[in-house]
Amino acid sequence: MTTEAMTTEDAAISRHESAADADLAGAVNPALLGLPAFIVGSLGLGLTFVGYAPDGAAVALLSIIILGAGLGLVVATAWAAGAGQGPVVAILGIMAMFWLSFPTLQLALTHDWFGALAAGGKNQAVAVFALCWFVVVVMLTLATLRLPSVFTVLFLLIDVALLLVFFAYSGGSAPSSGLLTVAGMVVFVFAAIGIYMFFDAMAVATGGKALPMGKPIRR
Repeated sequence: MTTEAMTTEDAAISRHESAADADLAGAVNPALLGLPAFIVGSLGLGLTFVGYAPDGAAVALLSIIILGAGLGLVVATAWAAGAGQGPVVAILGIMAMFWLSFPTLQLALTHDWFGALAAGGKNQAVAVFALCWFVVVVMLTLATLRLPSVFTVLFLLIDVALLLVFFAYSGGSAPSSGLLTVAGMVVFVFAAIGIYMFFDAMAVATGGKALPMGKPIRR
């Protein structure tokens, strides 16, 4: 091979690598950040529901949710807004609001920010919180039926978990540990779906093949 031919080939390889790098750099998908934020918050919540490390769970959970899930989803929402991705802004923004409102509720109840409440009153506050967010996530579920069915399954599982938390806290002076354990298991399942979706987003962003996401329920 002549020097000229080698130079031409090297230039072609260089152009190809530059094009690949440009494609990778231009892969705008806020889910690459939003999904890990959602996953870490879900794992922390699930571990708390099933009763893992009860002595240190509150501190760990609030740290994970505020600085992990909440902040990460806020940044991902801003990223999606900058890219003009309206539906993604809605999904990530709603999730960000949930993960930021949840620690606010916990801190308010723990430190009596809005007045002291008996155990029954605190349980009712959590039940109202879960019910309100259940309605919002059901709304989100129905509004996203045109997306691949993996999204529908994810949101339906979140609906189920919120409903279980509502029933766990709405009856009696103490929350039902059995219902919370089941809710924790459901949380782990939708966290696993989030991990699957992250692998799909990363595969596409790096030039790989997309993972099966299911057909939309509604066209």
